[in-house]
Amino acid sequence: MCPQPVFFLLPATAALALAASLAAQPVAPQIHQWNLSPEGPTLHWTDAGPGQVYTVQICESFEDPLWITPRTPFPWPVPTRTWTDQTAPPNDTRFYRVLASPAANRGSLLRTDTIESYTKTQINFMLSLLGVPLAAQYDVTVHRLTYETLDPWGGRTEATGAIALPVSPTKPLPLCSYQHGTLAERSEAPSYNSSIERFLGVALAASGYVATLPDYLGLGGSPLIHPYHHADSQATAAVDMLRAARTACAARSLSLNGQLFLIGYSQGGHATLALHRDLEQYHASEFTITASAPMAGAYDLSGVTTTDVLSGRPMPNPYYFALILASYQSVYRLAPSLADLLAPEYQTTLPPLLDGQHTGEEINAILPQDVTRVLHPNVLAGLRTRPNHPLRQALRDNDLYRWTPQAPLRLYHCGGDQDVIIANSQVALAAFHARGATHVELVVPDPNADHGGCIVPSALLAKTWFDSLKQ
Repeated sequence: MCPQPVFFLLPATAALALAASLAAQPVAPQIHQWNLSPEGPTLHWTDAGPGQVYTVQICESFEDPLWITPRTPFPWPVPTRTWTDQTAPPNDTRFYRVLASPAANRGSLLRTDTIESYTKTQINFMLSLLGVPLAAQYDVTVHRLTYETLDPWGGRTEATGAIALPVSPTKPLPLCSYQHGTLAERSEAPSYNSSIERFLGVALAASGYVATLPDYLGLGGSPLIHPYHHADSQATAAVDMLRAARTACAARSLSLNGQLFLIGYSQGGHATLALHRDLEQYHASEFTITASAPMAGAYDLSGVTTTDVLSGRPMPNPYYFALILASYQSVYRLAPSLADLLAPEYQTTLPPLLDGQHTGEEINAILPQDVTRVLHPNVLAGLRTRPNHPLRQALRDNDLYRWTPQAPLRLYHCGGDQDVIIANSQVALAAFHARGATHVELVVPDPNADHGGCIVPSALLAKTWFDSLKQ
């Protein structure tokens, strides 16, 4: 549930109407003060009480209203009660609100639970079964970390993740953050399920990395609805998992060498690029990225991905689209309810399957492969014809190519991918190069491999690259 907002809205003459139409629940707007400074509109708001922090959100228009948290030079939330909008276009009318939330002690390690352990012999046997040409250097222990982080609106919440640790290393080790792919069921998360993706963390640890695998919000032990493909919360959960991991390593006298590698596939590719952006924009003094390998991610959600969906072609996994609808309804409040976004035949059957207790296969079983049929006709028409339709705004808010990466970055994507088409990576590559980031590369492990067939070759190429840089 979105935190109770303390509203400061501009212009004041329209504030009450907009607040009444858009608030997640009835609230009393509190207009305090605003002024137009040379840098832009400056907001001041009243104190919401001790221990509160604040997130400013912007709505661009009445016609297609949606509240968006803007990207700023500093991360949300903020403890101060004033803010200047340096991005406001001249003579443009914007509406603002402030969300007040309890402050989080980000990355604070709350609990550590040991999950399992592997010997080198066991790891090598599993690698051979998977046909992966690697050899373990270390035994490995796996633990679940529970830590404090932010919800999608800047408030305090808890999340979980797995950490795979080499046993008795003889030198300081690098961190490697692995962001997992799409999961519909809460209990499938890496720290709760002995899955192939958890084993990828084990394989990294056996090769001399401290591997962190954030579950994300809404999966594992997190109490929230999973904000699927919500870039900011994927990033904050992963940043704070890294902080909790450093604490867990220190408690075991396991030394880190300061290197940091990022990797993830599918949703994890999207999450990895979001994490890369957050670390460089907001946490550069705390973390230095050694290399980053996002794989097969939907980086152009509002463009390439939306066009692909609207084409009506058969989708291999239509449940991805259903998860995005449920996620963005939870985070952005696109409509009064999720059912209002859906075609009548799905209004009662689909929402119960999106509760985190059902698998992707169960959701796929009731969905058409042409996912446009899932949308209410009015929503579909708006998405096709209105550039600022609320759903398209939410998708645009989670695109990941309008920034300039600094650290070495390789995008991995196969040409036969029909779940997340390669044009997502091609658009990101072109955008990064246009911004001067010529160190960004696109690697195509196999021009014909599909989404599932690209996982192993992409991961092996990325690990080979990481190993060449690892100290």
